[in-house]
Amino acid sequence: MKIDAIILRELHMPLVRPFENGFGVTRNRRILLAEIHSEGLTGWGECTAGERPYSSGESTDTAWQVMVNELAPLLAAASPEHGGDCPHLFRAVRGNQMAKAALENAIWDLEAQREELPLAQLLGGVHESIPCGVAVGFHASIPELLSTVERELASGYQRIKLKCKPGWDLDVLERVRSRWPQIQLSCDAGSSYHLRDQEHLAAFDAFDLLMIEQPLWHDDFYFHSVLQKRLKTPICLDASIRNRRDALAAIEMGSCKIIDIKLGRVGGFSEAIAIHNAALERGIPVWCGGMLESGIGRAHNIALASLEGFTLPSDVSASSRYYAEEIIEPEVVVSPQGEIVISDAPGRGYEVRTDLVEKLTARQQSVRAMEMVA
Repeated sequence: MKIDAIILRELHMPLVRPFENGFGVTRNRRILLAEIHSEGLTGWGECTAGERPYSSGESTDTAWQVMVNELAPLLAAASPEHGGDCPHLFRAVRGNQMAKAALENAIWDLEAQREELPLAQLLGGVHESIPCGVAVGFHASIPELLSTVERELASGYQRIKLKCKPGWDLDVLERVRSRWPQIQLSCDAGSSYHLRDQEHLAAFDAFDLLMIEQPLWHDDFYFHSVLQKRLKTPICLDASIRNRRDALAAIEMGSCKIIDIKLGRVGGFSEAIAIHNAALERGIPVWCGGMLESGIGRAHNIALASLEGFTLPSDVSASSRYYAEEIIEPEVVVSPQGEIVISDAPGRGYEVRTDLVEKLTARQQSVRAMEMVA
């Protein structure tokens, strides 16, 4: 496909309510979008990097620099036929997976539109709807947390994931589990524990958790394998899984029993599908994690979660849970049964509200092809 134009944008979008995790409190999102024009069609991608390089080595500003100066010029000079061509095109740039994902996913969107296929179908999806869960961040008190959990359950969400850390774990889990003994409950430790805490973490087994996510170091396989032998609760690896090779290593070592796939963290659809396939072949369930995306990133997550191996509720929730005004239409909605129906419209399945995008844009840049040096 011929690339006619690449426009990069930074949007400022306030959250409906603050979200607190182990890296701090987020009230406003600086969201980077890639808008790619090709032969009368427009594909959109979203960079999920945070405002600071805390949850990953990327940030809004580093991703912008790499997209503007390196990745987008490389893409503008190419004529990719498929989204799967992008990892090869970007091979000269190491790391920067979230920046790469924004551009690659826009090409997949364009390809689906060109083929007049829903993006989910192009990816190989088989599900007509996806089960949804939510992540509940830290709160000032346990009663406040319980009120939030009650609200999310009333909205139909099938799984509640609680953020946890030393000092905010066993009491919280006990209160939630005693009040709702039958719900699907998990926790996300965000790498806040050490191997010396394994006896303490073994106490989590009492709460019949679906999983404990990334309890140890963000880049570790070995010590998670040691811990998994001590726990009955399945360990889910998140940040440790950057690509298919990581997934294979973690599975072979017994480091986890579940994998969370985040599109930005792994560099886009190509690597996400490869990780999914590796896990599916080995009987390891996967689910799709969320990164406070706008509707564009949310639409991509929905398409990814349509693949066969995504059998657990994903962190793909309703637009209104995060943003008062969404940049896509229709907004993403969750049914009373806690599911999102996958769109059968070509491409990402949701129209972009370009007027609102323009209104929210804080900076933008059009990118030209990079002159290649022999």
